[in-house]
Amino acid sequence: MKIVILDGYTENPGDLSWDSLKSLGELTVYDRTSLTDVREAIARIGDAESVITNKTPLTREVLDACPAIKYIGVLATGYNVVDVEAAKAKGILVCNIPAYGTEAVAQFAIALLLEICHHVAHHSDAVHSGRWESCPDFCFWDYPLIELAGKTMGIIGFGRIGQATGRIAKALGMKVIAYDEHVTDSGREIAEYLDLDALYSRSDVISLHCPLFPSTQGIINRDSIARMKDGVILLNNSRGPLIVEQDLADALNSGKVYAAGLDVASSEPIAGDNPLLKAKNCLITPHISWASKESRQRLMDIAVGNLRAYMEGAPVNVVNL
Repeated sequence: MKIVILDGYTENPGDLSWDSLKSLGELTVYDRTSLTDVREAIARIGDAESVITNKTPLTREVLDACPAIKYIGVLATGYNVVDVEAAKAKGILVCNIPAYGTEAVAQFAIALLLEICHHVAHHSDAVHSGRWESCPDFCFWDYPLIELAGKTMGIIGFGRIGQATGRIAKALGMKVIAYDEHVTDSGREIAEYLDLDALYSRSDVISLHCPLFPSTQGIINRDSIARMKDGVILLNNSRGPLIVEQDLADALNSGKVYAAGLDVASSEPIAGDNPLLKAKNCLITPHISWASKESRQRLMDIAVGNLRAYMEGAPVNVVNL
């Protein structure tokens, strides 16, 4: 079987091995494939039966032009880059990778929060530039230092990642409250479930861990921000379009929102005119919450397992049945 990976570099920039996939067929790996040039994707897929993608779109046009495709593996949990309905109509199985990065993403959310609270990198740079050795006092700090114990974290979206984030927040001495349409016993062990209005009004920190649906797109906007505490801290390493970015930028610049820690944006890579790039107290990282080596190895292992299960006639993690 011919297997083509269209954009393998982000998953494996060289510190992992593709050998387990090579064992399943004739493997071709491209580091990157154009996100906009459909002809390039079509040419690279050719007569491959199995296509693996991360962010390269597999549209109806691509599927029509590549009739040999029988299996599509997505190197991510989200699968919006694939026209799943067109794939289903053609009998093409689409499989994703759930739950590979739970701990990594939760850890990163807390890392964003701790950086906001302590500005560790800034103060380290200040020491290396000579400011401490020339300081008239035994210490200095350029930002307010924030203690989290006793404060309340509100988590919107309380599935696996939300609950993992909540467990870390509790270990830091925070009270955890949560909003989710589905209440679970495991969630109740960590947090008090509330409606959104109550969560907005009670939270010192709000962390987003919900999927992007029409009902959640723009859930953080001018109106919802107005219902939050003055000086709230907002975290988002879930999906960029959960936030109306101009509204958040306005709230940061006015001080209504004290700070934001973001690992995602509405378009990625981030657009140069994104208003958050010039907003006050806005920490932005380039969508790397998922990218620890351990997490990427789990992703690799699940991707191999998905393809092997398909080849054995017992597919798993199928999103378009």
